[in-house]
Amino acid sequence: MAIIKNEKITSRDVDFAQWYTDIVKQAHLAHYTSVKGCLVFEPYAYAIWENMQAVLDKMFKDTGHENVYMPLFIPEGLLKKEAEHVEGFAPEVAWVTHGGKNQLEEKLCVRPTSETLFCDYYSTIVNSYRDLPKLYNQWCSVVRWEKSTRPFLRTREFLWQEGHTIHETAKEAEEETLRMLNIYKKFFEEYLAIPVLVGKKTEKEKFAGAEYTLSLEALMYDGVSLQSATSHYFGQKFSKPFNVKFVDRNNKLQYVYQTSWGCTTRMIGALIMVHGDDNGLVIPPKIAPKQVVIASIRNDEKVIEVVKNIETKLKNINIRVQSDISDKSAGFKFAEYEMKGVPIRIEVGPRDIANGNVVIARRDNGAKEIVKFEDIENRVLFLLDDIQKNMYDKALKHTKERTYTCNNLEEVKNIMQTKPGFVKAMWCGNPECELKMKEIRGMKSRCIPFEEEHIADTCIVCGKKAKHMVYWGIQY
Repeated sequence: MAIIKNEKITSRDVDFAQWYTDIVKQAHLAHYTSVKGCLVFEPYAYAIWENMQAVLDKMFKDTGHENVYMPLFIPEGLLKKEAEHVEGFAPEVAWVTHGGKNQLEEKLCVRPTSETLFCDYYSTIVNSYRDLPKLYNQWCSVVRWEKSTRPFLRTREFLWQEGHTIHETAKEAEEETLRMLNIYKKFFEEYLAIPVLVGKKTEKEKFAGAEYTLSLEALMYDGVSLQSATSHYFGQKFSKPFNVKFVDRNNKLQYVYQTSWGCTTRMIGALIMVHGDDNGLVIPPKIAPKQVVIASIRNDEKVIEVVKNIETKLKNINIRVQSDISDKSAGFKFAEYEMKGVPIRIEVGPRDIANGNVVIARRDNGAKEIVKFEDIENRVLFLLDDIQKNMYDKALKHTKERTYTCNNLEEVKNIMQTKPGFVKAMWCGNPECELKMKEIRGMKSRCIPFEEEHIADTCIVCGKKAKHMVYWGIQY
């Protein structure tokens, strides 16, 4: 059953950027502030973030990680200890130069990321191999002075988690790097219902200061890709300049091996752009603040009694449920909860009660069905699972349909100008060929997949011998 279009939202097929802005405003996710690029996270967006945070936090703790918190400020000298790192972040750093009316002796950077702080800390607490590993994570905000901003996708201040671990051996650290990537993959696919590509970033696209970077790449409805989470292997590139050493099992001094990994509130942006439609948000049941809303059609005493009874029954089976017995019209209530993307709406009116049933509507496809009172709990549990699966399958189908294999640049240009998506093409490994690809609508390498297909023997750009099959795409 088709959902009637909400006239307050621009069609995503007409103007995707405006559609996105309309969703953010109409669903009351964020409010613009007087500081460019900084948002008020309104309650509904923050509730979504809290659910994401709760799931990920448990996944991290189940794998032995502990939460810590590092300072907001980084002394300039500390930031400069790892040259490649500071060079990568320098254009986006915000600086504090005064404390009150007094100029500071040393400028303080407002953290864009916390590798330097963790390293400084580790250098004071690690002595022996018996102190390792240190598996730490922090939930915080960071500041990066972006030139162009968009809610949740690129903001000057954003919320995130950043994991930072140190290990006795390179093998342990590399295993950690991959393990955390797979945790993100599980979270995206099983909770957010978003299929992702996983693989290694090219040298040009890796994190500043890393030996290598692994990433998750997701495709949005408009065919533009979103780097959704990253996991970095640092080796000893930070531990040496920061002097993070330990006495090994042979009583010799060694430098630790290090990782970091993170994801941000841009996951909210991904939810909007992968699952949303012209009527608003569509939230996967596993992450939805409210999985079910029970809306009264008319507020007589019997209707209210039945609504509250259903609410109690669903709460007793651990469903996140809300009842709405306000005096708003039924049409207004339905539109409001469709806008918020609540997975299931239960409609209760006098006629339904007389017939011993309710109407259940699902947000993902608009289908409605009549369900007997005694069957409500089982049907809701089934539908939540089915909606979660259907949302993933729909997103996967879209990603597959917008993933192309290309053998020449003309094919790539045609795709990017008409119906963009992921492009699979061979690459020689030369950064100059990466830059040549960027001339096509600014597209970049997204990742080198762990399992590479052999499409051709030669690079799509220069025609020389190919080294890798790469996924390419336009990015947010």
